[in-house]
Amino acid sequence: MQLKSIDTKGSQPADTTGSDLLVAKALAAAARGDVSTLFDLGVVYSTGSHGVKCDLIEAHKWFNIAAARGHEDAAYCRADVSDEMTAREIAEAQRRAREWLAQDRRNAA
Repeated sequence: MQLKSIDTKGSQPADTTGSDLLVAKALAAAARGDVSTLFDLGVVYSTGSHGVKCDLIEAHKWFNIAAARGHEDAAYCRADVSDEMTAREIAEAQRRAREWLAQDRRNAA
């Protein structure tokens, strides 16, 4: 998958440094309100692509945030990921999403 929202030129996805750079660029774009990037982060974490370790809690978090911001497909992807998670993992993902949204609101003020 190619992240549409992020310039990945020069990064090396198989390299940890490359994946860290990719996530950093995605977080910066997400902070600017790019809903596609929020969704893309969910995809990256749910599939373990671009050198990022698969993390369903993080995937659920990003799909949840993208859905809250109006991304059409994010809620469906969140539901798919939820099928593979425990109730405790889902609760943790929801806590992380609320925390990120609260911090994003504070940064915007």
